[in-house]
Amino acid sequence: MDNITLSDENLKILCDLTTEAHTRIQQDFNDINPVVGVSKKMRDIGIPADAMTIDCLKTGKRIIIILHDQQPNIVNYQLSFRDKDPDELFEQLQFNELTAQRMYDWIRDYFQTNK
Repeated sequence: MDNITLSDENLKILCDLTTEAHTRIQQDFNDINPVVGVSKKMRDIGIPADAMTIDCLKTGKRIIIILHDQQPNIVNYQLSFRDKDPDELFEQLQFNELTAQRMYDWIRDYFQTNK
């Protein structure tokens, strides 16, 4: 039960960080308008994890963030594309190292086009 509570709390924190980063991105960049989604569908197929996607419709790029119940202190993430399946290998980051600024940097750096 504690893992479920911790997982839910981590997902709430992730959503709060993303909301802050998203708001700042929209204030700072006219050409980046991320679309954020949260899914618990992995649980429906027996994987105890939640996923967040941050998409850039203009570039087709996607940031995938996975929170696994068995690794509550780890964030798995991948910079990918909306129209491609994700790679099997994800980068890892300590959950407490994930900040709104880091999320902002990921979105800015990955989604920005070369205009």
